Amino acid sequence: MHRNIYEVLTWASSFLKRHGKEERVAELLLCHHLRLTRAQLLARLRDPVDESVHQSFMADVHKHVYEHVPVQHLIGYEHFYGRPFLVNRHVLIPRPETEELVQGVLTRISHLFPYNHQLDVVDVGTGSGAIAVTLALENPALRVTAIDISREALQVAAQNAERLGAEVAFLRGDLLRPLIEANRKVDVVVSNPPYIPEGDIALLSPIVKDHEPFVALAGGEDGLAFYRRFARELPLVLKERALVAFEVGAGQGEAVAALLEEAFPPANVEVAFDINGKDRMVYATLQ
Repeated sequence: MHRNIYEVLTWASSFLKRHGKEERVAELLLCHHLRLTRAQLLARLRDPVDESVHQSFMADVHKHVYEHVPVQHLIGYEHFYGRPFLVNRHVLIPRPETEELVQGVLTRISHLFPYNHQLDVVDVGTGSGAIAVTLALENPALRVTAIDISREALQVAAQNAERLGAEVAFLRGDLLRPLIEANRKVDVVVSNPPYIPEGDIALLSPIVKDHEPFVALAGGEDGLAFYRRFARELPLVLKERALVAFEVGAGQGEAVAALLEEAFPPANVEVAFDINGKDRMVYATLQ
């Protein structure tokens, strides 16, 4: 006998809750397997679920619970700034906090460069390309370049740019080295670098530590290794009027701000808080 959508959803939600996972994963996975939007799913709760679909759906629920596979890897994407971005084990899954970084960059660009129509923006450590692609689509006046050291990450990012119709150039390299070697100056540098202290990686949930790339998480002994490198390399690539925007780990704001103030004494450096009240973004404005 075929179970209906309501019955399948109810079973999966309680199963997930019992195992300490988020209940909403049931909806996301079922929408994916039935190829329905959430609204369509909720409008068809009495519809029967084909047994083969039910079996593959249950297999994914079990993978999420027992193997801690992120739901985004099971469905293949995550939404960011209202757009679906392909993700896999080679890239960090985009987080809502990073949307706030993008919003902050767009706002500050409009204030700092009100008359400039062609600005060079670089997203360093692009991963899935979420920041670079979103900036390019939200402000077509930006010439966006994305850098990553991982060849696999760049392939995912390029695929996202193509699927979403964004014009982004891609460079493979270590932090700002590709720009330094090309003697290239830019107007805006934005980055969400690895910032988790290496000793804390073991404390992360299995969904993160077992399935997301270590290289995108670990920020050295105290989590600040990449910000220190940025502080040394940024003066070599920034134009006189420029914007630097970083995402940081909660509690790192003041330390990262101090590094930027030391590198750029005349700059206006600010620590911004996310919607949850955590210090999450640091901006430096040079003008």
